Amino acid sequence: MRLAGLIAAVHSPFDDSGELQLAAVEGQAELMVAQGVAGVFICGSTGESHSLNVGERQQLSERWLQVLRGGSVMPVVHVGSNCLRDSRELASHAEKIGAVAIATQAPSYFRPRSVVELCDWCEQVAAAAPQTPFYFYDIPVMTGVNLSMPDLLQRAGERIPNFRGLKFTNQDLMSFQICQRLDGGRYDIAFGVDEMLLAAACLGATGAVGSSYNFAAPIYLRLLAALQRGALEAAREEQYRSVQLIRLLASFGYMGAARMVMGWLGAPVGAPRLPNVRLTAEASVALRKGLEDLGFFDWVRVT
Repeated sequence: MRLAGLIAAVHSPFDDSGELQLAAVEGQAELMVAQGVAGVFICGSTGESHSLNVGERQQLSERWLQVLRGGSVMPVVHVGSNCLRDSRELASHAEKIGAVAIATQAPSYFRPRSVVELCDWCEQVAAAAPQTPFYFYDIPVMTGVNLSMPDLLQRAGERIPNFRGLKFTNQDLMSFQICQRLDGGRYDIAFGVDEMLLAAACLGATGAVGSSYNFAAPIYLRLLAALQRGALEAAREEQYRSVQLIRLLASFGYMGAARMVMGWLGAPVGAPRLPNVRLTAEASVALRKGLEDLGFFDWVRVT
């Protein structure tokens, strides 16, 4: 099991009242296929998983699996929660519906204080879906859990039979290299910082999970193609486009801005749930102008 190519961390679609809009999944999936992504990461950070209850997460995962069944886009389900029982329930459900892999973040309120404690948590979650490849989702900027991933790999690899690797949303590229090479490259390390993909690809990353792959995958696919043919300057140009795009979205509030972009590309997903906020009408106009000034809509046009 390897998470190869671009894996889009998909939005959870909402209607105007903030309820799940399961019918929107088809449009999202069509956009993913058109842009050439290899998979989707369901109910992760971009999917506002911690703003959904267990039932909603199960419904959304089921809908994605129904829509993608028989196609080329692989579904990975995030099952992390602050409640271990909820994580285990979500993991068991993901295996039952046929997810190709599951992943879990660390709990972020009562946090594991050591690799031993984190591995104990992961072991319990993974055991609820013993036939499904299991990944730990390292994102210390959100969880506040900043532990040694090489140490976790060694411990989890010994104790968790279905452990496969990491979703590495961490800017520590030294640790990333160690994780990649540990035990002769035994573990699958999918990179998760979109605006640093070129650096990770130069270090050997073959899979990446990220939010901007929802609406800007063509930029990154050109980046990877340029790197493969040795056109480093062209790859750098594509990476800088990514940096400019993400910086612009973040200046408006990334979650609301990214969701607005999805609508402009024909796959509306609604506004985010609080505490994330929707863009005002004035901000939407300014964002659209900023994107047009960058050339974004030309950058992502699928030919």
